[in-house]
Amino acid sequence: MIGADHKDPLLAKGIIHVNANKLTLRIMLGMILGIVAGYAVNSMAPSPDAAKEIAGYFSLVSDIFLRLIKMIIAPLVFSTVVSGIANMGDSKAVGRVGGKAILWFVTAAIISLLLGCLFANVLQPGAALNMPLPPADASTNLATKSLTFTNFLLNVFPKSVFDSFASNQILQILVFSIFFGLAIAALGKKVETITKFTDDVVHVMIKVTDYVMQFAPIGVFAAMGAAISTQGLGVLLTYGKLIASFYSGLIVLWALLIAAGWIVLRERVFKLMSLMRSVMLLAFSTASSEAAYPKTMEQLEKFGASKRITSFILPLGYSFNLDGSMMYQAFAIIFIAQAYGIHMSIATQLTMLAVLMLTSKGMAGVARASLVVVAATLPMFHLPESGLLLIMAIDQFLDMGRTATNVIGNSIATAVVAKWEGELSATVEDDETVPEQAPALAHESA
Repeated sequence: MIGADHKDPLLAKGIIHVNANKLTLRIMLGMILGIVAGYAVNSMAPSPDAAKEIAGYFSLVSDIFLRLIKMIIAPLVFSTVVSGIANMGDSKAVGRVGGKAILWFVTAAIISLLLGCLFANVLQPGAALNMPLPPADASTNLATKSLTFTNFLLNVFPKSVFDSFASNQILQILVFSIFFGLAIAALGKKVETITKFTDDVVHVMIKVTDYVMQFAPIGVFAAMGAAISTQGLGVLLTYGKLIASFYSGLIVLWALLIAAGWIVLRERVFKLMSLMRSVMLLAFSTASSEAAYPKTMEQLEKFGASKRITSFILPLGYSFNLDGSMMYQAFAIIFIAQAYGIHMSIATQLTMLAVLMLTSKGMAGVARASLVVVAATLPMFHLPESGLLLIMAIDQFLDMGRTATNVIGNSIATAVVAKWEGELSATVEDDETVPEQAPALAHESA
């Protein structure tokens, strides 16, 4: 079974492994060419409407790539979560592993939110704008009224699993997968056929993922081309202070996450970051955690994390551990308050952080999801919802950084939990390595 050994025979033989360095170079080349092509369109197009029309063709290509990614997300999450839980052996193992993951997630979320507040207050990126309050009827055209804690809690549980699969509701799929996996684990040998089938589906979906990833450089090229064609390079200068302030905070957050990983993984955390380079670049350029999910899973298994830990913790992290997104939400709300000259006391900001801890959970790892959370939170603190229009123009560039940060946070969290559980191999490259498996868990998987 998959859970009995961290090594996937297909991965060990190199059948589905894509050379990480080559993929990194191809993605980097695609991103650079996309910027060049977008700048050429932006500067040579006869009118903004013409540039927007050409950008539409770029967007068509990037949308096709993202659809290919979304096509595989639901079956990949379902099969990997079910396989991971079924091979854990019992519900006690699920509770133990999940509890350790949630502890890490909550700690990381608190740090991310506080860091967003700190950098926004210290650097004051919106203080110089002196924007007049917008009309009361100004709108961001985002569907935010339904984003309440009550609706969020209700929407965690699927009313139809088919509906959840069709709309790629990761949290709902995760809930169903957990119940399904627990049922298989409880029935044991009575449903060996289903367990074997689920394990085989994991192999098939990883192979499909490998095919889809071959188109990543093209998708990256198109995504960058579309963004630069319509907005140009000038937008980066116009909002230079905002972008620089936010990315300064992200760099500090990366350092803290890596330092936390070093405490558990020691020097191996740097090897993990090396393996995740191509994944972070993909996430950065597409601004979609969904796009990076399959490759993240593959690289974590190459790092030595067991499949059953990876297949359980990573989807959980995509719903509850979006460190970059949480930092962005706190940062963006305070930026908007500064832009309109609205004072937010420390007590108000702490209350805002508590609200974001709830409203951000279960947020899908797709582009612009953080904007919806921010727009829903603004009215709670008497801030103009339409203030979000100030950053929507450059949100693509901010989204790139926060999405790459989400990948860093989830990859470190998964590796740390694997280490805690004794489910991390002693080395990365050696195919003959025996995992450092804890006796109790080894017994459960037998």
